[in-house]
Amino acid sequence: MIDKFVPDIDAALEGIGDGATIMVGGFGAVGQPHALVDALGERGLRDLTIIANNAGGDFGGLPKLIAQGAIRKVICSYPRATGKTAFDALYAEGRIELELVPQGTLAERIRAAGAGIPAFFTPTGAGTQLAEGKETRTINGRPCILETALAAEFALIEAWEADRWGNLTYRRTGRNFNPLMASAATLTIALAHRKRELGAIDPDAVITPGLFVDRIFIVETTS
Repeated sequence: MIDKFVPDIDAALEGIGDGATIMVGGFGAVGQPHALVDALGERGLRDLTIIANNAGGDFGGLPKLIAQGAIRKVICSYPRATGKTAFDALYAEGRIELELVPQGTLAERIRAAGAGIPAFFTPTGAGTQLAEGKETRTINGRPCILETALAAEFALIEAWEADRWGNLTYRRTGRNFNPLMASAATLTIALAHRKRELGAIDPDAVITPGLFVDRIFIVETTS
C-alpha cells in the first residue's frame, strides 16, 4: 500500500546531509514550509546550497541557517530584506556565495528541470551583468541569453491538503513556487495542513500529483 505520510519531522528530513542542494518553496513568508526549515536548522548541517525566491529576510528558518554558517550558496531572486540580515554580513565578508536570478527566470529554470528541458533562451538579463559568461543569440531581433535548468536533490514545500498517495492542493498565494519545486527535485518533502482520505480530493483540484511527492508531514491547523 502506498502511504507517503511520515510520523515526524525527523523522518521527513531523513537523508539530508552536508553539501545538499535544497529547494525551499514560498514567496516571502507565504507558502514556506517553516516547520521543515526550522527543523533543518537543528541538524548542524554545513555547505548547503539553497534555492529559494529570497535569501531569508527576517522570518522563518532560513536566516537561522545562514547565521549558523550552514549555507554555502544561495540561488535566489531577492537576496535583500528591509533590514540588515545575517546574509548581508556574510556576503560582505565573502563567506557565502550568491547566484542572483531574475524571478521569472528562476521560476522557468525550475520548471524546465521538472519538464526535462536542459536549457532555454530568454531575453531577460540580456545586455546586463547577468549575461556575463552565458551564450547569447539574437532571436526574432531580440538578444537572448541561454539559461540552464535548475534542479535539486531535495525540495521542501508547503501544501494545503494531501492524501496518502502524495496528491497535493495549495491555498491561494501559498501555491507560488511550491508546485514548480515539487517536480524539480530528486526527493520532494511536503508539509501539509490537511490530511485527506484517498479519493476525497477532487482530481480537478490536484495541483501537484503524487508522482512528484515522496514524503508528507502533516501539521494540523484550525484555520
